[in-house]
Amino acid sequence: MTAAGINPSTYVPQNQLYVWALVNPAQPVLVGELGLSSLVADCATFTYDAQWWHFPLSEDLPLLHSQVFTAGERGSAPGALDDARPDRWGERIIRHIDRPARLSILEMLLFAGDDRFGALGVSVSAQRYIPRRLGPYPALSDLSALSLAVDGVQAQAPVSADMLRLIHPGVTLGGARPKALLHSDVGPCVVKFAELDDAVDTPLVEHATMTLAALAGIHVAATGVLPIPPRHGKARHALTIQRFDRQGPYRLHCMSARTAMRAARLPESYSALATVLLRLAHPDRQVAQREELFKRMVFNILMDNTDDHERNHSLRLTFDGYHELTPAYDVVPTLLNLGYQALMVGSAGAQSSLGNALTELSEFGIKRPRAVELIRQVARTVDGWESHFTRQGVCTADVELLRASIDRDALRQQRIAWC
Repeated sequence: MTAAGINPSTYVPQNQLYVWALVNPAQPVLVGELGLSSLVADCATFTYDAQWWHFPLSEDLPLLHSQVFTAGERGSAPGALDDARPDRWGERIIRHIDRPARLSILEMLLFAGDDRFGALGVSVSAQRYIPRRLGPYPALSDLSALSLAVDGVQAQAPVSADMLRLIHPGVTLGGARPKALLHSDVGPCVVKFAELDDAVDTPLVEHATMTLAALAGIHVAATGVLPIPPRHGKARHALTIQRFDRQGPYRLHCMSARTAMRAARLPESYSALATVLLRLAHPDRQVAQREELFKRMVFNILMDNTDDHERNHSLRLTFDGYHELTPAYDVVPTLLNLGYQALMVGSAGAQSSLGNALTELSEFGIKRPRAVELIRQVARTVDGWESHFTRQGVCTADVELLRASIDRDALRQQRIAWC
């Protein structure tokens, strides 16, 4: 273990690790110490360093320097530290590619690497920041090889040493889809690939969905698509996503909606997240933020994005000390026709209906006439989804599959009623 970083093959399991703030990566600041609970198996504990005073990592981790925090759940870390873990794809890479000597929650936090989502880093040292470093990251010229490597990992096929250098743990919140970091023409970005058994060209469909959401006035992460080698004669793409947890040379502290709602002891619902925004957002931006969340809920309902779970929404801490919604991400039709969302929508629970979305307007601070205006704005945009997807290059076969979900009676009739 040297200043160059931690190597999974030589790593010796540690029972104490250290959290650092990398808001300015050139000047890491020690935040506190991680340990393993003696009461709950594979559960992390956290204690703030006595010198840390800048901001609480989340509302359930207040700045109490003698307090030992724990989530009390197996395979978990307290508060916003749980969001510093790798996503499910990243865990898959750590378990099957890195294979360190131990696979506790501490290793998951450490081996997520130096460029994880948000502004936190994990080190084996309290004196200097010594993380598990990743890189150099693949460049555009490596995209075809990276795609083949990702396919190999999914198929559990042997991956060559040359391909291993391209495979890193995931850097985003809560997703199982294959992904990596890529140096593109516009700087570092996340690149996502389809699962081998996806029914459609999911990266291209996600790009089309995200750009459609932008047309509806929703603030989305900037995306692009890159062609990759076809499979079984069908064209494929990778999705690029510009990082929204970075601002110039700085990193922004982020937390998932799951963390924010749990910290506030609120249920996992859109209205609860709106309540969190009322408390944490800048007073001048609260109205716009809560309306933004309402539009995202409506869009997800009408586009059959029922994978809108609490880790697919997140907040970032701005430099004025307030929180705001990050740009929308992971917005894509699921093709499951479930009829219910992952987050609770209204008084009818998770039911995917605009009527349900109108039942808790007071929690969003929105009057009904304004809600009607916002729904119509989104519905009119969604009504043109097919022509938009076709312009984005989505093939006829994929459009037909999507139509069976997005234009099924339960959604289409709602949409038309509001256009």
